[in-house]
Amino acid sequence: MDTLAATALPRSCLADRVGITPANLAVRKNGRAKAVRFTTLAALCEVLQCQPGDLLRWEPEPTHLRRSTGNTPVTGTRTPANTPAMSPPADRPPTGQEPVG
Repeated sequence: MDTLAATALPRSCLADRVGITPANLAVRKNGRAKAVRFTTLAALCEVLQCQPGDLLRWEPEPTHLRRSTGNTPVTGTRTPANTPAMSPPADRPPTGQEPVG
């Protein structure tokens, strides 16, 4: 967040204009934020007259924190917990298996 670090506005004034606490702003300014709401990002861009790419930087996750199953590449997406597992209906066998009988 070089744009954020380079602003001439005092931290308390910028935080007030964006609608976040000075402590929350410091976390973002120091690069320790794990996430940012779109509304906060939009407010920062509006106040600083910049684009999201001026404030954000992508860094790959350390390999020891990545979850992988076999050769499947890690995509970083998760299935919501309330989404039912994909399985064949009870009256039909799984694909590739013939019914017995």
